[in-house]
Amino acid sequence: MRYRVGTRGSKLALAQTKQVIEKLKSAFPEDEFDVVIIKTTGDMDQKSQLDQIGSKGIFVKEIEEELLEEKIHLAVHSMKDMPDTTADGLIFTKAWKREDPRDVLILREAVSVDDLPKGAVIGTGSKRRKYQLLKIRPDLNIVGIRGNVDTRIRKMQEEEMDGIVLAAAGINRLGREQEITCYLEPDQMIPAPAQGTLALEVKADNIQLIRKLNRLSDQETDICVKAERQFLKQIGGSCHLPVGAYCKIQDEKLVLRAMFGTENGKKMAYTKVESAVLNKIEDSSQIDEICRQIAREAVEKIQIQLSHEE
Repeated sequence: MRYRVGTRGSKLALAQTKQVIEKLKSAFPEDEFDVVIIKTTGDMDQKSQLDQIGSKGIFVKEIEEELLEEKIHLAVHSMKDMPDTTADGLIFTKAWKREDPRDVLILREAVSVDDLPKGAVIGTGSKRRKYQLLKIRPDLNIVGIRGNVDTRIRKMQEEEMDGIVLAAAGINRLGREQEITCYLEPDQMIPAPAQGTLALEVKADNIQLIRKLNRLSDQETDICVKAERQFLKQIGGSCHLPVGAYCKIQDEKLVLRAMFGTENGKKMAYTKVESAVLNKIEDSSQIDEICRQIAREAVEKIQIQLSHEE
């Protein structure tokens, strides 16, 4: 079978699509895979800040249209960029093993957050990153920045910023780990929901391809991403609001860290919740319900915190 794989045209999008295809070729050597580059609304407007040009769907809409029209069979995205629901007729397959979920700093001279001079200028287009950084260092001057990794590093140099914040997963997939100055652990900066995970999107009726993709999935990643995206869905997060969620399995329980805030960052709430012992549950509907429950508990705790700040 010959499959057409749709992706955005950035270096990172192409790198991660190539990695997906390499895994598929290894598992299914009888199949062939062609890369189809699709330009999205988000790619065409590189100047506006993300919260000024719409929802997360700006990186997705055109690709999903190609899927629905069967011009491509599979789309590869970064899951953290995806809306909390797919278009009608499309689904995400089970998640493959996650890359490093952490955020990282690339700094010009300093060696850590604490080492930055007072009033240091840090670039990020993410309110989640901005307000969590300001929680660590209220004196920092956070400025908006967009573009691919090369563009952001170039802007850091040209505009004399002291550093930028990026996702570790993207840097790793580009093979540029040596440029990372320091990592921000989840207890310092909670990642975006599903950060480090690829979204593999297909038509819901393409059963043969779904089965192939699911054979390469990672159960722990899939469960944790479900919990994180359930939190995103239930809290009603968008690119206009700072929202973070990071789940891991610890002592046979789901442990979910989450954060949420107002658009201006004046109110921020953080929580950590645990599920009941999983006991190696095999029924996917039970796992889905546990993910919904832990997300609901996190949302309720955050809503209580925010209401107390009024």
